Amino acid sequence: MSSETAQSKVQASSQQQNKQSGLHCPLSDAHINRKEVERVSQECRNESFWYRGLPLSLGSMLITQGLIYNGFLSSNPRFGSLPKIAFAGAFGLAIGTMSYIRVCQRKFQNIGVQPFGPEHKRDCHHTCKECEANFGSNGQENSKPSAS
Repeated sequence: MSSETAQSKVQASSQQQNKQSGLHCPLSDAHINRKEVERVSQECRNESFWYRGLPLSLGSMLITQGLIYNGFLSSNPRFGSLPKIAFAGAFGLAIGTMSYIRVCQRKFQNIGVQPFGPEHKRDCHHTCKECEANFGSNGQENSKPSAS
């Protein structure tokens, strides 16, 4: 019983320190629901495909076919217009999906997940066992080779 209260005090103090610094570790955040994160992730995948990826893909394929039909682009003698249309569709899908990234970042921020990436440094004290074995607690690499 006393260990449970001590553990809860430690968690509360670490969360308070993390909130004061403005950065907190995603592994220690108990308030973030994994199912909620999974739901938002699935929602972002679906919306980025249906609202941006598919329309931009179909539009770029239609424009490419129009350019080939009007003679601005030449069709391949062996494969016809298929390679150019396929490339335009794949490129449109990729650009459309990537254009939805900012919307998804806002959705994740609304549920409490902090931004990630090289410009957003996190204060996370969790280290995997392999990294601890290779680098030690001070961050410098040990002379012991890894098992893998």
